[in-house]
Amino acid sequence: MVKTMSALYFSFIVVLASYFFILAGANILEIRRYTRPPSLMEGPLVSVLIPVRNEAEHIQRCLTALMQQGYRNYEILVLDDDSQDRTWAILNQAAQADSRIRIFSGAPLPDDWYGKPYALQQLAGKARGEILIMTDADTVHSPSSISWTVTNIQASQADFISGYVGQQLLSFGEKVTVPLMFFLTGFIIPLGLNKYSKCKFFSAAVGQFIAIRKDVFMHIGGFSKVRKKTSEDIYLARYVKSQGFKTLFLDVGEQVHCRMYTGYKAAVKGIGKNIFDFLGNHSMILAVLIVAVLFFLFLPFPLLFLLPVIPRHYQMNILAVNILYTLTWMMLFIDRKIPWYYGLLWPLMMLNLMAMALWSWFRTISGQGFIWKGRIVS
Repeated sequence: MVKTMSALYFSFIVVLASYFFILAGANILEIRRYTRPPSLMEGPLVSVLIPVRNEAEHIQRCLTALMQQGYRNYEILVLDDDSQDRTWAILNQAAQADSRIRIFSGAPLPDDWYGKPYALQQLAGKARGEILIMTDADTVHSPSSISWTVTNIQASQADFISGYVGQQLLSFGEKVTVPLMFFLTGFIIPLGLNKYSKCKFFSAAVGQFIAIRKDVFMHIGGFSKVRKKTSEDIYLARYVKSQGFKTLFLDVGEQVHCRMYTGYKAAVKGIGKNIFDFLGNHSMILAVLIVAVLFFLFLPFPLLFLLPVIPRHYQMNILAVNILYTLTWMMLFIDRKIPWYYGLLWPLMMLNLMAMALWSWFRTISGQGFIWKGRIVS
């Protein structure tokens, strides 16, 4: 029985590692194939929507970049969600300097909404554009980001576009935490099925950059169906897909970049709060995920140190799996314009993923929730 289980295990991890490696390459090619370079400088009115809460440190840089766009027909709408710092003063000064910027003070947050989706819902109601770009205050846009958006929406006839923005990873904690956001669309979801399948689970999004046609956004009720989700970006993409609209996941890295979190603690809070919510708050699914990560994604690495006591006919399996996992992460990092050698940290990433998943579960079921932007979300 033990020999049979061992044979199945070592065979399975080789198949799994091979699948991840092949799918990661296929997804990279898929994204590159359908991502068009910016070409349109004129077209429909575009509304850039930025929700802000205590973003005095970042918002000026974000607005400065957005005011330097080559695309001619756009407006910038910013909603201040009860900031306690100098955010409103900075917004006032920017709005006086450029008529394309419109600023608003957010309404009180209802009990059945989370802050970011409610702020974007308000902004969308005030937007005049045919295309809405939703972006974060800590992002920096290239001068062609709006042109890129219009070009890709019109060329693909998509209703919803998102993708990974360029990530700046400065501290060690960020390097073993932030890349976990590549996990889903890196080698779990076959992005090629996003175009051909009506299944909502093949849709993906990153809230740092979402572009959606305004008529589609209003037709589905905006964020109202996902108003109390910490991972509202993914749930919105899924809902758009479920309503029969076309979603795409493209390469936004050349157009938008940011440093998501400053340090390990902030990264764990920012990404960890989404894990249990992403799994629908199902404890059994979380338990299965942790077991799977432990035995199939992490365990092959420590087994390297046990090679002398492992039967020789399994040693090549262990070596092959570790090589494939390392190459897969390196390939993803190269594609994301991140130093390739960060891929060597994948065992620590897997340990970190399990720890964050448990933390996310405990904070939710204990009722403590998560403190984010000065508010408790559960």
